[in-house]
Amino acid sequence: MGHALCVCSRGTVIIDNKRYLFIQKLGEGGFSYVDLVEGLHDGHFYALKRILCHEQQDREDAQREADMHRLFHHPNILRLVAYCLRERDAKHEAWLLLPFFKRGTLWAEIERLKDKGSFLTEDEILRLLLGICRGLEAIHAKGYAHRDLKPTNILLGDEGQPVLMDLGSMNQACIHVEGSRQALTLQSLGCVLYAMMFGEGPYDMVFQKGDSVALAVQNQLSIPQSPRHSPALRQLLASMMTVDPQQRPHIPLLLSQLEALQPSAPGQHTTQI
Repeated sequence: MGHALCVCSRGTVIIDNKRYLFIQKLGEGGFSYVDLVEGLHDGHFYALKRILCHEQQDREDAQREADMHRLFHHPNILRLVAYCLRERDAKHEAWLLLPFFKRGTLWAEIERLKDKGSFLTEDEILRLLLGICRGLEAIHAKGYAHRDLKPTNILLGDEGQPVLMDLGSMNQACIHVEGSRQALTLQSLGCVLYAMMFGEGPYDMVFQKGDSVALAVQNQLSIPQSPRHSPALRQLLASMMTVDPQQRPHIPLLLSQLEALQPSAPGQHTTQI
C-alpha cells in the first residue's frame, strides 16, 4: 500500500525514492502529527502528516483520506505529493506528504489582522470566497461534500489563493450534495464569510455567554452594520445564513453572483446582485 519508505540517518526519511530532511514540528492533534520537512532533491518544503494507526480501521481511514486527495487536481484543493504506510514493531503510521503553505490558514490571517486592528478588505473577501466556492464545486462534482468547512481548514497560498484541506472529513461513502447536504455546506460557508467580514464566528459570542448555539442557528442571524461592507456583500451573507435551508443559494448560483461582484478593471462598471 502506498510507496516504499525507510528511515535513514537521524532526521531524514525516504518516501517514494526521495530523501526528506526533518526541519521542525508544525503541530499535532488527536492521533496525528504534522512536521515540516525539506525535499533534498528539490529544496522545497513540505508538510508531513503522520497518522497513528492503532487498528485496521485507522489504516483504512488513512488510506481513504489519501484516496480523497488523489481524486482532485484543482488549484483550490490540497493535493497529495506522496503516501505510504510505515510499520515498526507491529505499529503502523500512515504518512501523507503534502505541500507546505508558509502563510498558514485563513483563520491565522484573520487573527493576524485583528491583532493589528484591521480586517480583510471586501475585494480580498470576494476573491477568497470565489476560490473557496470553486473548490467546493469541484468536490460536489465528484459526488462528495466537505463536512468540516471552517477558516482553520482553509490554507492560503503564496498569492493568497484559498486551498481547502482536511479531506478526511469526506472519508465515508459518496453523498448526494443536493438539498439538505448542500444547504448545510452553504451555512458553513456563510460562517466562513462572516468570519472574514467581522474577524470572528457568527455564534462565538453565543458560545462565550454559555447560551445554546443549537438554538441560535434556528433564528435569523443579525448581521452587524459596517461601513467596510457593501449592501451586496451583506445581502450575500444573509442569503447564505437564512434559517430555511431550501432558501440558501446553491454553489452554481453563488459562483455566478460572486463572479459578478469581483472587482472591475479600471474603466469598467461593477455589477451588483
